[in-house]
Amino acid sequence: MVKKKLGKPRREVTRRQLSRWQKQKRRQRIILGSGIFIIFAVLGIVGAGVYNQWYIPEYKPLHQTVIRVNDVEFDMNYYIKMLKHYGQGMPIQYMYDLADDVVTIIERNELIRQGALKLGISVSNDAVDEELKSYDPPLSKDYRNVVRTQMLIDKLRDEYFEQEVPLFAEHRHIMVMFLESDSQATEARARLEAGEDFTKLASQLSLESLSKIKEGDLDWRPKGALTVLLNTSIPDEYAFTSEVGVLSKPRYDEAKTKSLGYWIIKVLERNEETEQANVQVILLGSEEEAQEVRARLENGEKFADLAQEFSQHDMSKENGGDLGWLTPNMMSSTVDEFVFNTELELSQPLRDEVVRTRGGYWLVKVVGMEDNKQIEEDDRELLKAKALNEWVSALWDDPDNKVDSYLDDEKKGWAIWRAVES
Repeated sequence: MVKKKLGKPRREVTRRQLSRWQKQKRRQRIILGSGIFIIFAVLGIVGAGVYNQWYIPEYKPLHQTVIRVNDVEFDMNYYIKMLKHYGQGMPIQYMYDLADDVVTIIERNELIRQGALKLGISVSNDAVDEELKSYDPPLSKDYRNVVRTQMLIDKLRDEYFEQEVPLFAEHRHIMVMFLESDSQATEARARLEAGEDFTKLASQLSLESLSKIKEGDLDWRPKGALTVLLNTSIPDEYAFTSEVGVLSKPRYDEAKTKSLGYWIIKVLERNEETEQANVQVILLGSEEEAQEVRARLENGEKFADLAQEFSQHDMSKENGGDLGWLTPNMMSSTVDEFVFNTELELSQPLRDEVVRTRGGYWLVKVVGMEDNKQIEEDDRELLKAKALNEWVSALWDDPDNKVDSYLDDEKKGWAIWRAVES
């Protein structure tokens, strides 16, 4: 049997937060040590000493409700176990982001369980326990809810949503490519209108991985399947509202990500002896936008203001693009090449195919249409997944579902410390 592993999300934590948690850890050890000393020294104070020094800071928080989903409560002990499970092997600096993600996971899993029960779908504890044994290493019963959720998702997809997706539907044969800017998409469209081959151009220019691999030809698809495949609805919407043979104008997609960006870098100071540089950066989604931003810098606008307005580098954006002091290999090779191997202080737009940025333009063409074509099994799986995701989203939006978290930053920090130490 194939062994299974679960994924883990991440976020950085500040030195100040780490310092606070380290102090808490030290304080806990002092309290525990004092409690032990009292037990041996004065038998008459055993009850009060243990209760005040151990139960209050240790036992009681573990059994306090921290998350509630309708009438189901989850205590701090369960939250810590989930933090430990998803954060296994993860550096502590990523645990703060994980703390928020785990809250969402616990809430979502319980909403799915309750929602599935209303549809008459459930998974027994015995079935879950058998599934727990199939993981590597086997999971304890503490993780029943995690595994039960995955089993419920499989059951919902294969039983309930199997009936929701038809066997036959309207189809379109679709050609697409994704380009970085309006000007590039307009130029590509003119080349296609002049007779250049769509597949050849898509294989050269498209920044979306599937359309590049498929040379733009995404074959026959029912409505909705491309939305799942491409993680955007824009090509799908055009394909099912246009006529055969009509090439779309460039259609902007602000959320679609791509493995391409353009840096504008300003070196504030270099230290040749320590190989360090104090740097500001702006990351843009297209060369066209990067040229416009650089022109505004040359006209006297402040780097920090433009970084806050336009940069897609989330780590530095709010600080006006300030990355602080860099050493080689902290950023991509494109950044290193300019920062440590040139004497210039302000870069031209630097193309980088390692970073990810948002935004681009689709070109879409429908080359065939059928009113009632059988849906391929792979596309039916995509449509079932889409229906399932929409169902889960509806659970969150349902006003009858009451979801509450009582975790503040201090409690999350304490939980992270316990998860790391246990």
